[in-house]
Amino acid sequence: MPRKRKLLAQLSALQSNSSFPPFDSLGNLNATPGGDSSPKSSKYFAIEKKNSSRLEADFFDQPCISLAKSFLGQILVRKLPDGRELWGRIVETEAYLGGEDEASHSKGGKQTQRNAAMFMKPGTLYVYQIYGIYFCVNVSSQGDGAAVLLRSLEPLQGLDAMRELRSTSRKGPTKPLKDWQLCNGPSKLCQALGIDKAFDQRDLTQDAAIWMAPGHDLPGEQDVVTTTRIGIGSRGEWAQKPLRFYLRGNKFVSVVDKKTEREMAAMGHFS
Repeated sequence: MPRKRKLLAQLSALQSNSSFPPFDSLGNLNATPGGDSSPKSSKYFAIEKKNSSRLEADFFDQPCISLAKSFLGQILVRKLPDGRELWGRIVETEAYLGGEDEASHSKGGKQTQRNAAMFMKPGTLYVYQIYGIYFCVNVSSQGDGAAVLLRSLEPLQGLDAMRELRSTSRKGPTKPLKDWQLCNGPSKLCQALGIDKAFDQRDLTQDAAIWMAPGHDLPGEQDVVTTTRIGIGSRGEWAQKPLRFYLRGNKFVSVVDKKTEREMAAMGHFS
């Protein structure tokens, strides 16, 4: 089945078990009464008047690597203060295993005020700041100090709102972002969904402004590329651990590892 038709069928299945807010509540951030408030969504999806269901605590209560893989294909939902929902399909994650992991903020089992969320119950958000201006969002898993970094999303709903949120974080005159540029990186997806430090320690199973909804037709092992994490080159052997996972062939992934894909294909992983 062609990709567009397949994804439309997936959303229809999701809609049959959920309810969304009115379609016209998904226009851009500056929509005004009497103006053009028609929503802009991924061309692969048609959203109806329904509300998403949510993944429960038992889903998050699994080992870090397993959770990182299980996130692929699930949907991150962000509800803005005005009631509009922004949706993104998770297409890339990284696992950080806690105490033994030299690249983890909780390496050595060290618990601080900053990383406290990593030691909280599975499904707790850990949001931290980098370079003093950008944010990254993680989700705690089983294991002390273990968490999964959300690296990239495939935008599904509320793309104009995401584009507006991204533009407020960019300096100087800029060209409009293409769909694939909205959430293809951990800080980009936080900008696009309006996630900042205020979301640290929030519970994805309870929070009214952010949660995960179940995806449909989830990827199998043959659809997942397993490779090294990004930006941790100084962490010795841990820099070479295969703890990044992404959907093969998905254009919304932040960094594609063609060498690893060729090696996996040669071993018959994708057959």
